[in-house]
Amino acid sequence: MVTALQTIQVTGASMHFDDRLATVLRNRAGGERAARTQFRQLIDLLGERPQAGDRALKAAAYLRLIALGEMIPVKDRTKIVGESGWRFRNPELVKWFGEAHPHIAAAALHRAQLTAQEWEDIIPKLPIRTRGFLRHRRDLPPEAERVLDALGVSDRALPEPEPFDLVEEIAPADPQSAEPAETEAAPFEEPAPLNLSPLPIEPLAAPQPPTAESGNDGIRALVDRIEAFQRNRSERILDSENPRLPLGEKVDTAPAKPLDEFLFGSDSDGRIDWAEAEIAPMVMGIDLAQAADDSETATRAIRTRQPLAALAAKLRGAERIEGDWVVDAAPRFTRSEGRFYGYVGRFRRAVSGIEDRREAEADRLRQLLHELRTPVNAMQGYAEIIQQQMIGPVPHEYRAIAATIAGDAAHILAGFDELDRLARLETGALDLEPGDADFAAIARKQVAQIQPVLSPRVARFDADLGEGRAPIALSQAEAERLAWRLIATIAGTLAAGEAVSLKMQTGGDQVEFALTLPASLNAAEDVFSVETHASTGALSAGIFGAGFSLRLARAEARAAGGELARIANALVLSLPLLTGAEALPSPQGQPDSAAGR
Repeated sequence: MVTALQTIQVTGASMHFDDRLATVLRNRAGGERAARTQFRQLIDLLGERPQAGDRALKAAAYLRLIALGEMIPVKDRTKIVGESGWRFRNPELVKWFGEAHPHIAAAALHRAQLTAQEWEDIIPKLPIRTRGFLRHRRDLPPEAERVLDALGVSDRALPEPEPFDLVEEIAPADPQSAEPAETEAAPFEEPAPLNLSPLPIEPLAAPQPPTAESGNDGIRALVDRIEAFQRNRSERILDSENPRLPLGEKVDTAPAKPLDEFLFGSDSDGRIDWAEAEIAPMVMGIDLAQAADDSETATRAIRTRQPLAALAAKLRGAERIEGDWVVDAAPRFTRSEGRFYGYVGRFRRAVSGIEDRREAEADRLRQLLHELRTPVNAMQGYAEIIQQQMIGPVPHEYRAIAATIAGDAAHILAGFDELDRLARLETGALDLEPGDADFAAIARKQVAQIQPVLSPRVARFDADLGEGRAPIALSQAEAERLAWRLIATIAGTLAAGEAVSLKMQTGGDQVEFALTLPASLNAAEDVFSVETHASTGALSAGIFGAGFSLRLARAEARAAGGELARIANALVLSLPLLTGAEALPSPQGQPDSAAGR
């Protein structure tokens, strides 16, 4: 491979950029030998530590690896991956190889050289089968071993046992009664063939009584060893959660930490056969169907290999596990045969019914969004590769189609982000970034920017926002996002020639921002659930309609300690002011409330 590290002279200085990956991708592999060479080149370049670069180019490299893999047998690819002549320090490549054929994944994980933090991040993302290949490595950092233990991959290679010669320890001291040295050979030697010929019978010698020097010394040495072992054992301070026998051991009386959740695995019958180390003795053997409140539903789900989602269960036994729990588990299947072999999941403490259902629904929504992002990201990446002609010339018509697909994918991903933000805000899992922003100045600036967009439709805002300040405890970015979500949503639903009023004023310790509802929203019974979309593409606060955008704005307002509510024909946003805020002047002839109350 020709090294393509080019240099550009800029005003007397030199600037370097590495285009080796692009150089390799420009070449075509015409045969199996060329495919092997290019496969080595790509994994060598991708195996370096991740650096800033063209994401589309890297995506094209992984696509090329997939195509080359179809030309190279698995045995040869395994041999190439296991070679020691290339670097392997990129976690992304480790994860990619981890999902490949088991032989290739094993070779890659044997070669990977990552930092402790990278191992901590990448191990939970590897397939369960692939994690087991790490058990044979002895050079993993302690952080990686802790993650493997937490995930149940605890059967790594055991150390060699220390030799212990029992015969030497308990043999009598009398050399006359000791066995010859030849009888202490290794116990694993092949036994000699049996001799079935008659043996000569000799008269038995009269037994000799043991001397005090031989028998007493041997017994005394053995007794001393037993006493020393018991003395050392009684002095150890063991974990208070381990079971003990009444042998005088010292017990640590420190109270156990409260248990809120734990991971588990089960066999194909739904019986727990693995759990986290400190919990395993308390839950091993528990039947999920019997522990469930609705055992019939749980039994049917296990029989039909369905996921267990928010399954209510009761555990009885040790104090730490006693009580009500919620079980979330997914079925496991073998990759080669697709055979069901149990569940893996999590027990978590049950909270109040309504809060628990909302949290469970939000958690399922976040998991669903995570699964949906993967194919959308892939479509966006492939479209960008085609649009930018990364793998060869493309007609302009197809480039235009690819650009449209990439734009639509970005729009969809933005919608996923809004769904995820709403779910986390409504369950209290997300806190807005604090700061000191002037909400009045932000609103005046955004209204001034949006007025020219409304002019072609003869629509307008009749704004009365005052001249004072309205400092709130949000960062500038969070305050701008909240203000734009409200103003853009209302502006997008304005009809031609329609005008709405905006008023803002401070009173006491809060600022009130009131927006008159357009006719399309005013007719709705619940303004937070309408599906009205923007009448123009230039103004849009989201892809799910005005109701969703207003609901998200309400969640953001509540997270900031305020409220967004409909009062008569207006939306009123109330936000707490920072202390010492200067009040905005009230409009002449208007009541104290900005909502016209």
